[in-house]
Amino acid sequence: MKTKQLMIMCLAGLSSSAWAIEPGPASSAQQGTESWMQLQIRGVVASTNLQTASAAERELAMQRWLNSFTYPIPEYFNQDTGGEITNSK
Repeated sequence: MKTKQLMIMCLAGLSSSAWAIEPGPASSAQQGTESWMQLQIRGVVASTNLQTASAAERELAMQRWLNSFTYPIPEYFNQDTGGEITNSK
């Protein structure tokens, strides 16, 4: 019974306006991003040229993706193996 009450309280809390993000972009950069995203969503700036990939291109892309799984995932990242940044003045 307590589990059910806890779930109801959590769900009620998630729907409250205290969790909501204020409407509208917070900065001019975000406003620009929002404008472009809205244009893309509506299809206003969509290309009139149909863009397709050939069967060979799709096969190569799939092979690159499959090959990415052959590399072992290291246990940790050693920062010293990445080389050094030199200042060439």
